[in-house]
Amino acid sequence: MSEAEQGPALAPEAAVLDALNATESNGTEALNATAKFVATPEGTALAYGSLVFMALLPIFFGALRSVSCSKSKVLGENDYDSGYRNSADMPETITSRDAARFPIIASCTLFGLYLFFKVFSQEYINLLLSVYFFVLGILALSHTMSPLMCRVFPSSLPNKQYQLLFTQGSGDSKEEIVNYEFDTKNLVCLLISSVVGVWYLLKKHWIANNLFGLAFALNGVELLHLNNVSTGCILLGGLFVYDVFWVFGTNVMVTVAKSFEAPIKLVFPQDLLEKGLEASNFAMLGLGDIVIPGIFIALLLRFDVSLKKNSRTYFYSSFLAYIFGLGLTIFVMHTFKHAQPALLYLVPACVGFPVIVALFKGELTEMFRYEESSEEAEPKEDSSESDKKDQ
Repeated sequence: MSEAEQGPALAPEAAVLDALNATESNGTEALNATAKFVATPEGTALAYGSLVFMALLPIFFGALRSVSCSKSKVLGENDYDSGYRNSADMPETITSRDAARFPIIASCTLFGLYLFFKVFSQEYINLLLSVYFFVLGILALSHTMSPLMCRVFPSSLPNKQYQLLFTQGSGDSKEEIVNYEFDTKNLVCLLISSVVGVWYLLKKHWIANNLFGLAFALNGVELLHLNNVSTGCILLGGLFVYDVFWVFGTNVMVTVAKSFEAPIKLVFPQDLLEKGLEASNFAMLGLGDIVIPGIFIALLLRFDVSLKKNSRTYFYSSFLAYIFGLGLTIFVMHTFKHAQPALLYLVPACVGFPVIVALFKGELTEMFRYEESSEEAEPKEDSSESDKKDQ
């Protein structure tokens, strides 16, 4: 997490780029500009409070949607009416091997960006990134809005079904390349998202940035699934070291953060009370500081559901732990006037609190034995056994 001083452009946390695209990384630093801005206590409190609130939204709702997403994966796309009709909408499972590679790939990506900005023109690279995130942001925001559109879309209007199908070959050798199903509601979501995308592309306004950022974060928490708690501990532990090293050990993160322009952070102006919507002095939080702990919190919610005890103890304990860790990050940053790697505080809190709760309830072994792949296999085994009995 970091604060941005006055300047014409925002400097995002660079390494969070891959956390949104290929589940890689997270980082934090600030943009140091020539003219310093001294925020009022009211403006600072409003900015920090808004960042915390915005960070909690994708974690809470993304975790809830991850449960529906997991059920869709178990029951099959045709058996579960949740809107997950296409393979692109289905969750991607992160294994322990993926988690172990994660910090290494993230470090290579970050250092690669650093070299790119050193060798090539910053203007052209950011132009390519703007176009890339323009397309990605529209798709992410459209997917985020779909459940809401299903509720508010007037029933009197016709909702036609469409299918985009590309095949290769003919006859028995024909194979599908693209098979995407959508309807009128999806088209409306896409249109609204495109308006936001054009707004961001032309103005780079902080509200448009936040709309894309929230959509990226919610999609990440919803669709990136850890297969067990051990994998989550490996992932968070590796990125804990990664974040501390690149923020405190080198200037790579700072250099990339100053050069990188993309909606991969949440921002809120500290001078909003003075300048209104045209404010330009931002506090910011990288999306990796939301998505990485968020997918662990979502895993604990699915573990709560698997216990079938009609309680959400581990979800709420980890959710409160995230609030505590983020609040501690803000306190330390504000006290020492220096940007902080948020995972330094979030990882011990988000892992430690649920472990303590599990120890207290005597469910620590059960929590670490929970495996989503085995849970997904159970319905198939039950159905096969019932078929044998019917025979």
